[in-house]
Amino acid sequence: MPKDSGIGASTKRREDIRFLTGQGNYTDDINIAGQAHVYFLRSDIAHGTINSIDTSAAAAMPGVVRVFTGADFEGVGGIPCGWQVTDRHGEPMQEPAHPVIAQGKVRHVGEIVAAVVADSLSQARDAAEAIVLDITDLPAVVDMKAAVAEGATKVHDDLTSNLCYDWGFVEENKGAVDEAFANAAHVTTLELVNNRLVANPMEPRVAVGDYTRHNDESTLYTTSQNPHVIRLLMGAFVLGIPEHKLRVVAPDVGGGFGAKIFHYAEEAFCTFAAKACNRAVKWTSSRSEAFMSDAHGRDHVSKIELALDAENNFTALRTETYANMGAYLSTFAPSVPTWLHGTLMAGNYKTPLIYVNVKAVFTNTVPVDAYRGAGRPEATYQLERVVDKAARELGVDPVALRRQNFVTEFPYETPVAVAYDTGDYHATMDQLESMIDREGFAARRAASEANGKLRGLGVNCYIEACGIAPSNLVGQLGARAGLYESATVRVNATGGLVVMTGSHSHGQGHETSFPQVIAEMIGIDESMVEIVHGDTANTPMGMGTYGSRSIAVGGSAMVRAAEKIIAKTKKIAAHLMEASEADIELKDGAFSVAGTDKSVAWGDVCLAAYVPHNYPLEDIEPGLEETAFYDPANFTYPSGAYACEVEIDPETGKVTIESFAAADDFGNVINPMIVEGQVHGGLAQGIGQALLEACAYDENGQLLTGSYMDYAMPRADDLPNYQVDHSCVTPCTHNPLGVKGCGEAGAIGSPPAVINAVVDALQSGGHAVDHIDMPVSPSRVWSAMNS
Repeated sequence: MPKDSGIGASTKRREDIRFLTGQGNYTDDINIAGQAHVYFLRSDIAHGTINSIDTSAAAAMPGVVRVFTGADFEGVGGIPCGWQVTDRHGEPMQEPAHPVIAQGKVRHVGEIVAAVVADSLSQARDAAEAIVLDITDLPAVVDMKAAVAEGATKVHDDLTSNLCYDWGFVEENKGAVDEAFANAAHVTTLELVNNRLVANPMEPRVAVGDYTRHNDESTLYTTSQNPHVIRLLMGAFVLGIPEHKLRVVAPDVGGGFGAKIFHYAEEAFCTFAAKACNRAVKWTSSRSEAFMSDAHGRDHVSKIELALDAENNFTALRTETYANMGAYLSTFAPSVPTWLHGTLMAGNYKTPLIYVNVKAVFTNTVPVDAYRGAGRPEATYQLERVVDKAARELGVDPVALRRQNFVTEFPYETPVAVAYDTGDYHATMDQLESMIDREGFAARRAASEANGKLRGLGVNCYIEACGIAPSNLVGQLGARAGLYESATVRVNATGGLVVMTGSHSHGQGHETSFPQVIAEMIGIDESMVEIVHGDTANTPMGMGTYGSRSIAVGGSAMVRAAEKIIAKTKKIAAHLMEASEADIELKDGAFSVAGTDKSVAWGDVCLAAYVPHNYPLEDIEPGLEETAFYDPANFTYPSGAYACEVEIDPETGKVTIESFAAADDFGNVINPMIVEGQVHGGLAQGIGQALLEACAYDENGQLLTGSYMDYAMPRADDLPNYQVDHSCVTPCTHNPLGVKGCGEAGAIGSPPAVINAVVDALQSGGHAVDHIDMPVSPSRVWSAMNS
């Protein structure tokens, strides 16, 4: 029987009531009396020298409070990067300054060149049109390989080149890897592109800066996935505001997908301008602004090679990737194509030798950073495409080739410096095959062919590393912050609990799933537990939500704090019942003495903690509030197997997804319904990347896909009814809940499944196509068939 409460129950999301009834409190809903509005004048050229900016006419226009340019920020710090990568020669990456407002040059379309603060947004926009810019165009660099060629125009004049870093991992393995390739019985080579994407969360970014002069305190309301990190970066490194004088609030946030992890110039500007103007300053991004100012995702060009012996065992893997950084380094950008990508190149396989080379490149485009999956989708896509190609070249079953090379013994130390603690890749593949009726595929293909269509089946596996911790390890790898998580559990006198967490919820369902954990630990109703997050003034210092870390890291911190609460309440209960603390048991919301009929209710013990004169507690201090910080011992490693069936219309090249199945191992699952929803969302984004989405620039650095007229988003009729399963469970061995994380899996495993299916369909129709880049638009597929 399914559970109806606690861990493992599909409890309905309590937060949906306010969202569905229009009661959500988003940043754009926040309006402060007397607030001004800012309009950002953005560069419409990709690369140029700023000769002059004349703001005099704009400053004199009605309602204008003040006009800001880069000159106003000359004594202010730039936007910091939160991760430093060391290249394969032991040198630190090139790290250019990132001003809040452009100074001296503009480096991408959409960069802020001036900001007008006015009484109303329309007044600010009108005044911005009166600003006179004198900018000399410079050649733009957009293509990554051209950007690092000798003589290429430099994006940053003070750097030696456009190469941010040339990273090799594991560098000591390179010679052995090359030797394995020289001795291989078969080598499969594949060149591919992981297309640039725009995150497009439903809610665009918003920032409201406020300042109170009497106590010199600043407040920023913002659409952030990690308010404490924004406070740290902006306060310490940009504006020089002590943390106790800066509050950051991220209320309800309408999706993030990684793009709201980072500290942006607009946040720093609104905070700075509120103090400079002595009034609140608000900015709400338009969708067009979002396309050219939100950090983009992916954008890798890769060559991958797989070596096999005569028995089809994988013997070595090597990759060379060009990773686009854009014009500046976003908060976590350097880590995405390196430590979040290179360390996952082993995948589910026991390949003994691996070498990964990544060249990170500056171009005159919007900065690129983490997007749902962040490095893991890029690694999985390369690996699963080359394995599929190898199977076709060798004439073997692609599932059998994968099974032959699966890791089967755990823990498993990969050759790229991570240790998988647990997993069962055969079990997830078994489950997948039971879901997709593989034996019936030939009949389905024949039926499609009878209707003039091509049909293909694509299968792949994935593994991801979640949690992005422990802090001491990521610190050695270049992280400039700890990556622990925190929670404070406060018990009220009547037994209700408030959990204040450093994690942030922006669609994950924390307000539902976190209480399920606490309620199960104590044996009380979930309605007695309230979750508070998103405000640095009333939550402990935490690292926020990304990397599928909320339940694995934030949930573990919450469990540790709750364990402290339970330990203290057992002491109090022992006093109340005049028993030994060792004999006290907590079950179903009541304390009892083992072997007796003595008991006392949870609420009575909580009341005693706050009214100690009725029950002398001797050496136990009053109150019930505990804080815990949790720093994991390792990443968690969710894994799975996915399958996609497609039909292709040879007349038009249109690809239709007929079915999609996902079998995942997420470890222990707190709320199956929420997990299923997370997988559905990830699949939609992964399928969107494979079929439709592509952010494109022309050779002059002009954004060609700057609106939904040009950037194709997946719609309901592009997606099938999914089959999803998470019944294969190998619990994580190093966190108290045995959980692994689920939020990014769908986006990681789905793109290669789609492309494998498309290639399978094309080859079944007699077309000599061994690869096709994403997105597989009708024109691209038709061209591949007819080239």
